Order: sequence, then C-alpha cells, then structure tokens
Amino acid sequence: MAKRIRKARKKSRMAMTWHQLKKNKVAMVSLAVLIVIVLVAVLAPILAPYGYEVADKKNALAPPSPEHLLGTDRLGRDILSRLIYGARQSLSMGILAISISAVLGILIGSIAGYYGGWVDTLLMRFLDVYQSIPMMLLCITFAAILGPSLRNAIIAIGISMVPGFARMMRAQILTVRDNEYIEAAVCCNASNFKILLTHIIPNAISPLIVTITMSIGGAVMSGAGLSFIGLGVQSPIAEWGAMISDARNYLRTNGTLALYPGLCIMITVLGFNLLGDGLRDALDPKLKN
Repeated sequence: MAKRIRKARKKSRMAMTWHQLKKNKVAMVSLAVLIVIVLVAVLAPILAPYGYEVADKKNALAPPSPEHLLGTDRLGRDILSRLIYGARQSLSMGILAISISAVLGILIGSIAGYYGGWVDTLLMRFLDVYQSIPMMLLCITFAAILGPSLRNAIIAIGISMVPGFARMMRAQILTVRDNEYIEAAVCCNASNFKILLTHIIPNAISPLIVTITMSIGGAVMSGAGLSFIGLGVQSPIAEWGAMISDARNYLRTNGTLALYPGLCIMITVLGFNLLGDGLRDALDPKLKN
C-alpha cells in the first residue's frame, strides 16, 4: 500500500512538473531542439551522406555544392557528415561526464549532510581545497595525466565538476534530514542506507535536476575545449571542438570551417541552459497555479 502511494505521488509530481513546463514556450522549443540533436546523433550512420573519416584530397576546402552541402575541410572530408557524427562525441562527453559528477557529488553530499560532525567537516574542507583550483585547469591536468581520448576526457570533466553537486546536495540534505518522516523512519529502526536512499535523497534531489540539466551544456563546452587543445577526441574521429581546432589555420580564408561546429556548440549549450531555466520554474512551488 505504501509503495502504491509513493508511486502515485511520484506520478502526480511528474505530471505537475510537465504541466508547468509546457507553459514555458522557450523551454519547450529548447527541448524540441535538443531532441532533434539527440536523434541526429543516434541516427548519424543513416543521416550522414559520407563517413566522418572519408577523405578526398582532390576536393580539399571545396565550397558548398550538391555533393557537399557545407563544403569540405582541409583533407576533403564532408563537413556536414562530420558535424552529424560530431554530435555523438560532444553529447557523450556532456551527458556521461555530468552523470559521473552527479553520482559522486550526490554520494559525497548525502554522506556529509546526513552524518554531519567530523565527517561533514572533513569532506567539506577537502572540497574547499578541491574547488579552489579552476575547473578547466583540473580538466586539463586530469586529461593530460590519463592521456588524450574520449573516455579520459569524460572522466576528467566528470571528476572536475563533483564539488558543485556535492555542496548543493549537502545543503538540501540539511533542510530535509530533520523532517518528521525522517524521525519516523529512525524510530522504525530503518538503516541509515535505507533512510538516505528511500527518504532523504528522493526528497532533496529536485534542485539538482535543474543543475544537472544546465551543467550538461558546460560539460559540452569543456569537452570541446579539451578537444581543441588536443586532450580530448583524437583525429580522425569527428567532434565539434576538434573540428574548430582543425579550422583555426583557415579562419581568414575559410571561416565557415570553424563557424559551423561553433554554431552547433552554441545551440546545444543554449538549449540545455534554457531547458534548465524552464525546469527550475516548473519545479518552483511558488510559481505553480
């Protein structure tokens, strides 16, 4: 019976959030754009007219034509095809990196906020030192130590963004842990792990959903930055940041080589940020009618 009640509450909460989100036209447009980008990334082998590694040096730096709608790069590779395949790598870095940082941050923040005392002090002082180092510098350091690759770039970005999630989760735990239903669970001899997993985290995680959504855009930017300096995705794999890096020597003569992937990054980051704003408004009880 209790499980049914919890499921009904979750469904009603999700339904109310979706109802509020639908009222925000900007957020819905952003969601639609992001869905299109995800579908393009998933269906890249079908949608791309050429493979991302197919090169034709005879047609290097060719202008747009019926055969190559956006032209070719310095190696004669089709730009449109590389943009389509590049969506896979850029989204992978953003989503997977934030998944790593969110899981670790929620775990650390939950432990610090629930147990308090010396555990909280030790973890928070460690995060103080950790967060005093600029995030991009941490990303570069970890990526350089692990070696340049997509997987290592994801790990580097994920580890670097942990402190923000941990601090926010700790703050939410502190507002939830003294509620009556937590005291009731303690009186019923529920284990600390069960209390955290079934009572505290589900009721404290709502603000983190907004932060996670908005942070994906930042992770996409960080991944593009790592690829730009040679510490992310390696050639010939297509990725938007790596494409900008390849085009930097042709900015004056063929600026569109950097413009196209730059626009893709901008649209993706803007889409996640605007969707995050919409979710924040939808999850705010003060704005619900």
